[in-house]
Amino acid sequence: MSLKSTFADVIERYSQAQKRLVLGLSGGLDSRVMLELMAEYCHNRQLECLAIHVHHGLSANADQWAMQCQHWCDSLGVPLVIERVQLDSKGRSLEESAREARYQAIARHLNDDDLLLTGQHCDDQLETFLLALKRGSGPKGLSAMAHAMPFASSLIVRPLLTSTRQQIEEYARQHQLSWVEDESNLDQRFDRNFIRHTISPPLIERWPQIYQSVQRTAELCAEQEALLDELLADKFTSVHCSDGSLDITKLATYSDAVRSRLIRMWLAGQDVRMPSREQLKLIWPQVACAQQDANPQLVIIDGQVRRYAGRLYLVKQWQSLANWKQAIELEQTCQLPDSLGSLSLRSAANGQLSKQALSNGKLEVIFEPQGLTAHPVGRGHSRKLKKLFQEYDIPSWLRRRTPILICDQQVVAVGDLFIDRHFAGQDCELIWDKPLLFM
Repeated sequence: MSLKSTFADVIERYSQAQKRLVLGLSGGLDSRVMLELMAEYCHNRQLECLAIHVHHGLSANADQWAMQCQHWCDSLGVPLVIERVQLDSKGRSLEESAREARYQAIARHLNDDDLLLTGQHCDDQLETFLLALKRGSGPKGLSAMAHAMPFASSLIVRPLLTSTRQQIEEYARQHQLSWVEDESNLDQRFDRNFIRHTISPPLIERWPQIYQSVQRTAELCAEQEALLDELLADKFTSVHCSDGSLDITKLATYSDAVRSRLIRMWLAGQDVRMPSREQLKLIWPQVACAQQDANPQLVIIDGQVRRYAGRLYLVKQWQSLANWKQAIELEQTCQLPDSLGSLSLRSAANGQLSKQALSNGKLEVIFEPQGLTAHPVGRGHSRKLKKLFQEYDIPSWLRRRTPILICDQQVVAVGDLFIDRHFAGQDCELIWDKPLLFM
């Protein structure tokens, strides 16, 4: 089957009527050929398309690559967005940091049900499989890359996953296409490049059918993973709490193998990178089963696994909000930082706040409780917010992520926990539209 037919067959398998095709365009051989295929496909079918080039700034040639991508897109009539990103490694490899920044940049330009096209092919699949094997991955890692997978509100599709690098290069030469060569692809200090240039060639020469064998194995592993999740779905529901935590008492009723899998399923749904096998083994004995008076935590790549009130929580790495503040007025909504939702002050016939009391000073929203005191309605006296958070059973890691409404430095209300008695009334209410973590 020709490359053009392969591309069309895969797109038609996953595309919804009149939805956009969006291409991650690096300018390398694979994405350059994909640009040509996408432009022709969309032109023939009157479909909208978009190309996105992410400028990482890692190469002295990065500006030239962006200009070249612009030239190709202009000649084909394909709109192009150039996104410039800065990498933040946070203990990750350069390759991993670049990939994460790239996908975050691309996600900003995706609409619901777009197809995001990426140029991976048979040789990439072989490399990914061998990397997983080198790391000692289980079936999940050996599933390698799927033809399609959800991403944001869209779908990542790899139309050329069953085509070889040689077939793609032959197409490019037949159509006299030029492309950019990333010099870093020759650096064999990177594991993927070492596999590409040193390991894969003799394997392919000895066993030409290894492409198909790897693809079949990857698909079988993916099927087994999906089946396991399906069979454990009811058990997972039984231990998964409404706030996103896991019930330790219920987890304890299952075997080690089932419990380990349920914890893995939990982490897989948290949008974090999966911890190592060694770290996963420590979650149950060191966090869940630590002494009752302990405050156990296990640091993983993207945060911490912690225990509180008989549950396991994933605490992600958050930005400090100690210096964040924003003014707010009646009938106004304040958007909170770091995905913490919004806070609104609204008139209400059966509210708990007094408009009159609120009108006596400047209203602001902050997150830093240090040094503040409050006198909750129904309490006999005022207390430090630190003590009140303890009494209201708020986990320690959420105490500086709970919005505090103040009026001229006096506490009016803390999230949806309590109202200070000096601001109590009946004609106004504070509404916190908060994320799942606080439910």
